[in-house]
Amino acid sequence: MFPRRSIVVFASLLLLSAIILIIHQIDRQSPGFIQHLVPSRPGNKGHGEKEIEENTGPCGRGIAWLAKLDLKYPISYAQREIIVRPTPGAKRQSLTNINQPLFPQAKQILVNQESRLELPDCQQEPLILEVPDTPLTPINASRMHFGIATTLDRLADSTPMIERWLAHTSAKLFVVIIKPDEGESPTAKQLSARQSELRKRAMDVTLLPPLKEGQLYTETYFSLVKIMYTHRTAAAQWFVLMDDDTFFPSLLAMLDHYNPDHQYYIGAVSEMWWSVARYGMMAFGGAGIFLSHALASVIDAVYETCTGEMHPAAGGDERVMRCVYRHSDAKLTNEAALHQMDIYGDLSGVYENGRLPLSLHHWKGGEYPVERMSRVSDVCGDCFLQRWRFADDTVVANGYSIAVYPEGVVGGVDFERAEETWEVRTVEGSVNPGSWHSLGMARERLVLDDEKIQYRLVESGPVGGGVVRQVYIHKSETEGDTVLVL
Repeated sequence: MFPRRSIVVFASLLLLSAIILIIHQIDRQSPGFIQHLVPSRPGNKGHGEKEIEENTGPCGRGIAWLAKLDLKYPISYAQREIIVRPTPGAKRQSLTNINQPLFPQAKQILVNQESRLELPDCQQEPLILEVPDTPLTPINASRMHFGIATTLDRLADSTPMIERWLAHTSAKLFVVIIKPDEGESPTAKQLSARQSELRKRAMDVTLLPPLKEGQLYTETYFSLVKIMYTHRTAAAQWFVLMDDDTFFPSLLAMLDHYNPDHQYYIGAVSEMWWSVARYGMMAFGGAGIFLSHALASVIDAVYETCTGEMHPAAGGDERVMRCVYRHSDAKLTNEAALHQMDIYGDLSGVYENGRLPLSLHHWKGGEYPVERMSRVSDVCGDCFLQRWRFADDTVVANGYSIAVYPEGVVGGVDFERAEETWEVRTVEGSVNPGSWHSLGMARERLVLDDEKIQYRLVESGPVGGGVVRQVYIHKSETEGDTVLVL
């Protein structure tokens, strides 16, 4: 993909095999054709990053970069050049229909892993997709102060993700470093060294010890309001509490709709109605808790009183809610695009619904590589997770998946409703079956590999020349794996 006004996305469909160097080459004219072959499985050799990213052309001529993927062999591919055009005034839709196939032709080539075969040049005319004209440069977010309570080790794990949304924005981040479960609290020298490292990466980060020694984590979390307000700058308008595994894909146009001089308590309830029934209308911390300057000043003034009123078992976000409700007139303003992600099972229905999330939580598990998923934003702004439906019944959820629907299935799919792929936890006596309040009335789950063939993103990153390469894989138990590359 090329950045800004000319963004090129190249698409290749590949399937590898282990035994022979080159068996044969077959042209398929039917749109979206994907041929699975029974493979044998060799061990893969590791390659360094330079080898993976050796090809910078829009069609990715070589295949050496595939070596690091855990794939079954032989190879089948289709490739298409796509130009994404930022268009002033264009509005992002949950689904945009494109009246031509994504893969007008597909070819099959069988090679072994050691082959030096090069892919042929792109053969189709470029496909142009319009996206909203959003800035690719960091915004000025100096009005925002963020707060996290975590350990030094967890902060190190989180730094690449934090850097993606915080660097070069002038927003301030205050991190209270707590004692790890095992080991000693870090020294002032250690905090200073880590703080310097973070600031060298264009992030305005301040590392601090807890306000009181021996605080519970939940007390430290609540103290973030006091700390941010005490250290606020003259530009500060919003104070945001978050977890170290909170990610902000879009920072944060929603606040333009609110006056920070009024008392605002903004966040999102859990996607699970069971959690809402238990905790009430509470902004869950992993989605981000946004306090206006006016409300933060109230909490700062009554901080000691609120601390004394809390039950020891109260969670950090619960403490914020209780203080807000007891000492102000503010009530929760629920922003559904903030995501606590307290749902389990297959989360494809959330990531494939075509809507731009403002926050995503629980990315550290590894199953959903949000950092890699979001890299496409570097070249097309708010196109992250945007959906396009092509004439070959292929739907792209940009950065998460490519789904191919067999003939006759896609016509019965209501794409305006999320597919209920996640596990539902019901509340006895409630008419809400689980997630209607947050994710809307969902449609039934489709049968994978029967009603829907899903290719999940496993790798994404720059390959030179302003191109971002996305790698999507479909795993098969009995046949060779398939890979789609955008």
